[in-house]
Amino acid sequence: MAWLPGCFLCRFLLGWVGWSAPGLAVEVKVPSEPLSAPVGKTAELTCSYSTSVGDNFALEWSFVQPGKPVSMSQPILYFTNGQLYPTGSKAERASLLQNPPTGGVATLKLTDVRPSDAGTYLCHVNNPPDFYTNGLGLINLTVLVPPSRPSCSQNGQTSVGGSAALRCSSSTGAPKPVYNWIRLGASPTPSPGSMVQDEVSGQLILTNLSLASSGTYRCVATNQMGSASCELTLSVTDPSKGRVAGTVIGVLLGVLFLAVAVFCLIRFQKERRKRPKETFGGSDLREDAVAPGVSEQPLESEDSSNGLLERPSSASTVTTKSKLPMVV
Repeated sequence: MAWLPGCFLCRFLLGWVGWSAPGLAVEVKVPSEPLSAPVGKTAELTCSYSTSVGDNFALEWSFVQPGKPVSMSQPILYFTNGQLYPTGSKAERASLLQNPPTGGVATLKLTDVRPSDAGTYLCHVNNPPDFYTNGLGLINLTVLVPPSRPSCSQNGQTSVGGSAALRCSSSTGAPKPVYNWIRLGASPTPSPGSMVQDEVSGQLILTNLSLASSGTYRCVATNQMGSASCELTLSVTDPSKGRVAGTVIGVLLGVLFLAVAVFCLIRFQKERRKRPKETFGGSDLREDAVAPGVSEQPLESEDSSNGLLERPSSASTVTTKSKLPMVV
């Protein structure tokens, strides 16, 4: 290789990089496959490294929630100057299997794993002047959670010939549970042509309903950690029977109303017959009637002293003359 005159700096830098790069690289190794741990158990996140450990060696474990960038990671613990410093919300549950982690292994131990622990963990080794690589390893942790008791619901037209949708969903569960609907009891299961089931969404669609479709249906949510179920009762009605029942009720009400009317009429006739006839027509004459304008006075009075009857005096007699218009 021919060197240009005066390029001493170029030759120096090329020789320095070729000599120093392999020995100054920090290499971090972590599992390539995602890790999983059941809820409530202990998770161990393995991290190994190779570097020349010196006075400037530093190790940091951090965590970032799913869907967020690595730049938003939060520290869990770090080791520097020969001391271990847990920090953050996981400080009481986080530790190192090897302490101090100066032997090339820095495995993180996390006890009492919770669903909120699911995410990405970063193992970062920093050992100046080893700056050839970033010294970073990423581990994805999945927390296994059994499905919670699902909630069952239904909607649609639950009458003969109609369609109904049965739904089932668990609020928690990791990995996401699958759903399966079954018919309980001795009643026959609807034909496959009238039943469509989605194991991912937990929806069961029943078409062309009949009275035989009525019954109790159970939804079972399952993942590798366990299963849970809920039940729902489907009642299919027949509109034609409802119309017949309405007609019968209408006829009965009509007969009842007619019977009440007849009863009231008969009672009215009986009460009318019991009343005395005290009304008279305009042409009827009464012998004891008094003529208009004449005062009614006794004609005879009995003398209480001698037991004789006295005729009333002429002065007490009132004569009435009829005043009739004279016709000329």
